Amino acid sequence: MASHRKPRQRPLRGGTVRTAATLALAGAATATAFEGTSQADPQRAPSGIKAEVDRLYEQAEAATERYNGAKEKAEEAQRALNELRDETARRTDRLNAARRALGSLAAGQYRSGGLDPAVQLAMADDPQDYLARAALLTRAGDRSAADIASVRRQLDEVGALRDRAAGHLAELRTGQAELAAQKSVAEEKLDEAKRLLARLTAEERAAYEAPAGGAAPADARTPAPSPPSDGSRAARAVAFARGAIGKPYVWGATGPGGYDCSGLTQAAYRSAGLSLPRTTYTQINAGRRVSRDDLAPGDLVFFYPGVTHVGLYIGNGQMIHAPRPGSTVRVAPVGSMPWAGATRPA
Repeated sequence: MASHRKPRQRPLRGGTVRTAATLALAGAATATAFEGTSQADPQRAPSGIKAEVDRLYEQAEAATERYNGAKEKAEEAQRALNELRDETARRTDRLNAARRALGSLAAGQYRSGGLDPAVQLAMADDPQDYLARAALLTRAGDRSAADIASVRRQLDEVGALRDRAAGHLAELRTGQAELAAQKSVAEEKLDEAKRLLARLTAEERAAYEAPAGGAAPADARTPAPSPPSDGSRAARAVAFARGAIGKPYVWGATGPGGYDCSGLTQAAYRSAGLSLPRTTYTQINAGRRVSRDDLAPGDLVFFYPGVTHVGLYIGNGQMIHAPRPGSTVRVAPVGSMPWAGATRPA
């Protein structure tokens, strides 16, 4: 019978032992590295969360400004539609009155003008009486022609008014659809930002809210310069903005209880007697452009490539602005956000 002995294993020599050990350690390190990679979530790192939240807030503010623009257009369309409807109703009443008068005149002429004029003359007892009546009928005919022309003109006018009203109604519906779309985008971005911020610890959240993030309240650490006292529009706008410090950021609001960024600057200049457009991307064109080196108190300062944020410059490199939802109107450095330009309202 064949022997079934277990083959004798040769001992590992020194070089072989070192090679095996190295491979074993490398394998363990690789496994650990893969395990760590599978567990790590870059988005959970505070720095990643902060960067993503900043991006979401910027996108939300861009949607907010588009919402503000669509709201302004929808409100203008609604006002125009209401005015046209009122004017159409007035014109329709006058048209109906003219139609009734024309109908009465036509009925009277039919009743009195059934006979041929020659027959009327032949039957008349007094030729002078006939001539008087003939002159009256001629004048009545002239009036009838004028009334008919007036009714036709009024019909055309009412039709044109109704066409214009239909156009404004279409604009209104388009604006309302845009409102809903931009509101949905802004709310989606804000909700996502809130979820990300909820991942931060209290200390990390406090660090994010610090002045470097452009979201800290104005306090003794960042004193605002005294406003100019020359009584100019700029001075009055700055004084208004200083009075709004501490009021909450309210999405799409123009005061007095709260503001968004462009709502604050619009309200500030409205208090000074100057009407500014509603949105950041229209406010930047509402005056003379100025360079960053030539800023003066009262200038509007704009940020981000899409011109989606605005503040009111108050001097010493600082501005008053409404930063974002969850914050309040406050003082912040102009250099705390990406610069886009500046305008001196006029």
